Amino acid sequence: MKSVLHKFAPQIPVFDLMHDAPVFNPFASAHLLAAYRHSFADNAVFLSIVDPGVGSNRRAIVVRADQQYFVGPDNGLFYQLRFHSKDIEAWEVSYQPESLSTSFHGRDLFAPVAAMIASGDEVPGDKIASSSLLGFNQPRALAEVIYVDHYGNCITGLNADEMQTDDIVKVKDKQIAYARTFSASPEKGLFWYINSSNMVEIAQNQGSAAHNLDIGVGKRVFKLKLP
Repeated sequence: MKSVLHKFAPQIPVFDLMHDAPVFNPFASAHLLAAYRHSFADNAVFLSIVDPGVGSNRRAIVVRADQQYFVGPDNGLFYQLRFHSKDIEAWEVSYQPESLSTSFHGRDLFAPVAAMIASGDEVPGDKIASSSLLGFNQPRALAEVIYVDHYGNCITGLNADEMQTDDIVKVKDKQIAYARTFSASPEKGLFWYINSSNMVEIAQNQGSAAHNLDIGVGKRVFKLKLP
């Protein structure tokens, strides 16, 4: 994909956001994409590929969320943008490359479109209602683990803005209390906190929460308000 971006827009710098988004899971990946976009410039174009339905009849779309553009499949990957943006519009891509494989639309279709937009061209497609995009009627919170990092910290899809410090996060039979920082929890203690991207994350001080709890992406979590 990088080689195609360079071919179509050699003057545009390319930055890697992540290469380990939750596999086959656009809805989990949507939370990460919407949270991490805020570290990028207003004119950024996100080439976003979590596409288990590649080659099917799912739509190829472009979404403009405020001043940023997102290019990828209409499979729920962009549904969280409506909670993080003031203004959204969308297009269904009409561009057809000379050669389109059935298994690598990221390279053949989406990368050229992203390069065109980054170069200042008009979106090659027709306007569609943003409300028609897959998942745009879904609630904001996703009550499960959506990402596990190298240290075993578990990011969840719970909405940080709706959490209170006396809330309890329950995973399996464990009830996990809030701590503001790692050092505020006892060594090897489990806790939840609001991470640097304003997301609810379950962690263990100097340990792996994922290993301790034996959980991974997709594990259900619950918010409790104890009496």
